Amino acid sequence: MNIQDKKVNEALANLQIASLNEMQLAALEVCKKGKSLVLLSPTGSGKTLAFLLPVLLNLKPEIKNDIQALIVVPSRELAIQIEQVFKAMQTGFKIMLSYGGHDIKVEINNLVEAPAVVIATPGRLAQHIRQKSIFLNNVHTLVYDEFDKSLELGFQEDLKFISTQLHSVKQRILTSATQAESLPDFAGVEKAQTINFLTDAIPPQLDLKLVKAIGTDKLEALLGLVCKQGTLNGLIFCNHREAVERISEILTRREIQHGSFHGGMEQIDREKSLIKFRNGSHRILITTDLASRGLDIPELGYIVHYQVPHQESAFTHRNGRTARMFASGEAFLVLAEEEKLPLYLQKEIEILELPAEAITPPPTEFETVYVSAGKKDKINKIDLVGFFIQTGSLEKEDIGKIEVLDFSSFVAVKRDKVHQLLFNTKNQKIKKKAVKVDVSN
Repeated sequence: MNIQDKKVNEALANLQIASLNEMQLAALEVCKKGKSLVLLSPTGSGKTLAFLLPVLLNLKPEIKNDIQALIVVPSRELAIQIEQVFKAMQTGFKIMLSYGGHDIKVEINNLVEAPAVVIATPGRLAQHIRQKSIFLNNVHTLVYDEFDKSLELGFQEDLKFISTQLHSVKQRILTSATQAESLPDFAGVEKAQTINFLTDAIPPQLDLKLVKAIGTDKLEALLGLVCKQGTLNGLIFCNHREAVERISEILTRREIQHGSFHGGMEQIDREKSLIKFRNGSHRILITTDLASRGLDIPELGYIVHYQVPHQESAFTHRNGRTARMFASGEAFLVLAEEEKLPLYLQKEIEILELPAEAITPPPTEFETVYVSAGKKDKINKIDLVGFFIQTGSLEKEDIGKIEVLDFSSFVAVKRDKVHQLLFNTKNQKIKKKAVKVDVSN
């Protein structure tokens, strides 16, 4: 076994992944030859690992205090997800996040001893370059992840500026979930090999159904659908933030646990919504197309197009959130009585009949608890489990998924144990640090 194969196998073992899929294998083979790559593949197909393995193979342990690889992403949530996967690979290389909303002083301190890998959003990265707090002179591996989304969000000028600072890049990897007619020159991939794994707007394993509202009252139809789906996890997609808020209000009135996610929310509120959805405190996430790709969210039972997107590409990305990795899934279109299907959906779609009465699903098993300490306080998951068991008097099975951020942590705890936990941990300490423990708002 050569050293490259050994590195890949060790990373996969640490990730508890038995083998790579066809797309990941094809990408790895191209990159092993030192070629640049344009990787076209749908949401949920495993693109993150497809480019992280080549990045790992290019990193040189003998190079110290210098950035070797740069991964440019369109959103902070995607940056965090990639960092989590890379850390789980246990490579021994330092990695750093850089994105708007993150404390820039923390980032500058982390750059004093430069990491091997930087994951950054275009705006924040351009800011670092301009104030000379980051230097990219020796970056040899460049990844543009979800490149089409970065262009769609208006980052073209920032990306163009960043490209002028990259003088030593030997391998470029550009990933996208849509196929563009052409790519801008600054991407530098005109000689790259293209691998295309894109599929149709409606995957063959996706069961698409129509929910017809009475008159124009789509909210009542949506509520009936959500109640019918019961305890399944689902995403509700809207075209506008205002619709997200309206749906949230009606679900709140019915005491149905859910989260909201859109670009007008504060970063920490967006992060908390994703955390609660991932850990099972919420079964439903109401969102704009911001959550249609590039996010680490659990397997879904269904998705809902509350407002049908104007573009077929957006429809494709949304559908990619279920029926992932060749699994089956359900998608629902909610239409008002006089509302018409877009031209790209001119086909016969089965109509779903809803029950006469919308019965509210039972509460979720878990609730999310906030702890006022995180990575920068030298607190990790093991510390939190020990604290909740020894001081909080919980059993191990009372504790669900734990996520540790820089200065805070979020822990899923069984609902019927939360009151007991809060009482027992009031005014207590973790590693001699006084912490606040409370239900996450």
